Amino acid sequence: MTHPCREPAPPLLRRGIEQFNAGEFFEQHETLEDLWRAETRPVRRLYQGILQVGVAMYHLQRGNHHGVTVMLARGTDHLLPFSPACQGVDVADLLAGAARVRRAVDRLGPDRLDAFDWSLAPTVKWSGPSSGPGGT
Repeated sequence: MTHPCREPAPPLLRRGIEQFNAGEFFEQHETLEDLWRAETRPVRRLYQGILQVGVAMYHLQRGNHHGVTVMLARGTDHLLPFSPACQGVDVADLLAGAARVRRAVDRLGPDRLDAFDWSLAPTVKWSGPSSGPGGT
């Protein structure tokens, strides 16, 4: 049996990542939640981790400091076991991006989130030259 991290990214994961990278954080939540709920294996935590980092960014858009910090922490915890990569997702890069956001949010504090530099926002990258949306 193939290890789940060696499997190609399922279509809902690819769609959720497209939404995440487009800044459609509410929509990515809906898409990845469907995938997360349907998956019974531990790889479901990968989907949940990406989803939660996206939800953190949604909270950041809405100025909810508590929501940002809680969702970044939860998402990071779920992603760590899948680093550096799983199903073609560059998990290590996403973890670095989440940490970058967390540092910026900590510096800004709850009253200055509107000053967040959105160039710091993470994107979900594919690992390796042949691990893109088609999977390998």
